[in-house]
Amino acid sequence: MNKSSFFIVGQHAVIEALKNPKRKVLRVFLTEESKKKIHRKSPNKDLLKDLKIYFKTKKELDKYSTKENLLHQGYVAEIEHLEKPILKEFIKRDKNITFVCLDGVTDPRNIGSLVRSAASFDIDGIIVKERHFPNESKLLYKAASGAMEYINIFEVSNINSTLKNLKDKNFWVYGFDGNGDKNFTNIDWKGNNILLFGSEGSGMHNHTSKYADFLVKIDINKKIESLNISNSAAIVFHHLSYLKK
Repeated sequence: MNKSSFFIVGQHAVIEALKNPKRKVLRVFLTEESKKKIHRKSPNKDLLKDLKIYFKTKKELDKYSTKENLLHQGYVAEIEHLEKPILKEFIKRDKNITFVCLDGVTDPRNIGSLVRSAASFDIDGIIVKERHFPNESKLLYKAASGAMEYINIFEVSNINSTLKNLKDKNFWVYGFDGNGDKNFTNIDWKGNNILLFGSEGSGMHNHTSKYADFLVKIDINKKIESLNISNSAAIVFHHLSYLKK
């Protein structure tokens, strides 16, 4: 087994990995029914061509997902990591970039849901701390529902120095905080922007929030304390996507 490989489970996660020409899929474990679904979803292309395929019962596949309490839906794959995009190279190629930066967000389900929303609304990439990013988590891939194949994940060693470097290259940093000065819908959102989100429990670290040019908020019903980070992010991503149209 390749040391850099890991397992993912779930219909969307596995099928989108099979569709991605940049993703190396080492082995696929399917039920007979899930094989039929793959062919029905991609009738014009054989996604299983030249792959090592093992047919299993649902019960046999349970061993790949019961630990995380996930439904595999008859789909399990062993895959390798995608080649990591390089942040400094990416920003040379594009203008009017929107990045998300996660400060202390470690829950795989939340990150996966956020990845799904980011890919859905054409966010250019997500900046994460390499040491804290669960990049082999079945939970993350399942929650992302295939979107891990369509989003740039920039793994960095230090969030603060990365923000500082990007600010020096004409990026504005907007920290999302319930006590922010402005509603995020009142921001112009032109140029290069970084959307900085902290963890649900403690929010942004104090030393990281100092790198935010502005603290902004999402106005919600005062009776509700806060939104889940993935829900908050989806609201922001949709608004920014609408402005671009």
